Amino acid sequence: MTGSVKRPRLEDVAADVGVSTASVSLVLRGVAGPSAETRERVLEAASRLGYRPDRTASLLARRRTHLIGVPVSLRDAYRAELAEEVQVAADRRGYTVALSAITPVHDEQRVVETLLDLRCEALILLSPDLPPAALAALGARIPLVVVGRRVEPAGFDVVRAADDEGIGAAVDHLVALGHRDLVHVDGGDAPMAADRRSGFRAALERHGQEGRIVPGGYVEEAGAQAARTLLDGPALPTAVIAANDRNAVGLLDVFIRAGVRVPEDVSVVGYDDGELARLTHIDLTTVSQEAGEQARQAVAAALERLDGDRRAGVEVVLPPRLVVRGTTGPAR
Repeated sequence: MTGSVKRPRLEDVAADVGVSTASVSLVLRGVAGPSAETRERVLEAASRLGYRPDRTASLLARRRTHLIGVPVSLRDAYRAELAEEVQVAADRRGYTVALSAITPVHDEQRVVETLLDLRCEALILLSPDLPPAALAALGARIPLVVVGRRVEPAGFDVVRAADDEGIGAAVDHLVALGHRDLVHVDGGDAPMAADRRSGFRAALERHGQEGRIVPGGYVEEAGAQAARTLLDGPALPTAVIAANDRNAVGLLDVFIRAGVRVPEDVSVVGYDDGELARLTHIDLTTVSQEAGEQARQAVAAALERLDGDRRAGVEVVLPPRLVVRGTTGPAR
């Protein structure tokens, strides 16, 4: 009768390499300490022996979950991509991310409570809609990082891009191409929309120009409706800066169906630089919020709160980056 194959243990990896189990644990959790040579030997031995950590036993032994909770709207391509970057950054620090979807049935507050019930040690909220008072109350209960929203860091941390500068870079790019009739389709009352509006106005004032702001939103239909409004007007602008990439895609769809050439007739700029903008058939000029760096900063801030006794909130503001692709060109 053949017995079951014994599962390799941490002690087996340590014995194979000739180091302590503590050193093996540090390597496998990605914690600083062991030398580069030791790390390489431990990882090779773990792979060769087929070692997989018993995560449940490990977490129980530490009486910590090593979970970071992240509510995410899966219909928002950029926030879904940002959540993935948070997961990558957390994994590098030895933490696991618990994702919970925001849906019409499970709103943000309910999802937050679910993650708290899972004993998450910290929460990272991506462009949350919760009011500042609710964020402050939540920050008093658990280490909290708010990403992608300008809000006073009252007992929690904030990581965001300087969206006013991002829109300003888009305006500078278009003005350098000879554009003098610019429109911004805004994001309404969505997070960071006000910063993007003010950045648009400030950049135009810097160039001695006047532009127009058309009401919009962060979804494709908002961009499509704005495009129809512009088509019904007396004359098309030479360039449009959309609230975000999804909004820009709605604009592009209506313009192209109406026979408007992009960028020959109208240049279009998005915002986010998500996967949507990078699709070959869209090839959207846009502004990158540096999602990977935002994620790394957010995870670092959460772990700093977990590992220390810092109470004051910290705001990290990252410079965005203009990414020029095929939807912008010289003014007609």
